[in-house]
Amino acid sequence: METKHAGTIYRSYSADALRPVTLQCGFLERVPGSVLYSAGLTRVLCTATFEEGVPPFLEGRGSGWATAEYDLFPGSTLPRHARERDGKLSGRTQEIQRLIGRNYSSV
Repeated sequence: METKHAGTIYRSYSADALRPVTLQCGFLERVPGSVLYSAGLTRVLCTATFEEGVPPFLEGRGSGWATAEYDLFPGSTLPRHARERDGKLSGRTQEIQRLIGRNYSSV
């Protein structure tokens, strides 16, 4: 069991121990695919949706297209993480989106 106190996390397990992991499939009702991943105090919400069409450079080629987006909820960090707006992404967000995209393309 983990408890938070004044910005410090106290663990009842050793630092090199694996945290308990849970996957809750179908977490959101209004999207075709969703899962809530939990490991200790970490939560990751993943969703998948479908859209018709491909970017213009792929039209007529008979191929598909997958994209990925990543963002932190504003209250997920201390201090509060500001929302990224108007296409201005932090370096962290850009790198994580690239990582997700590379994993998609490897499948």
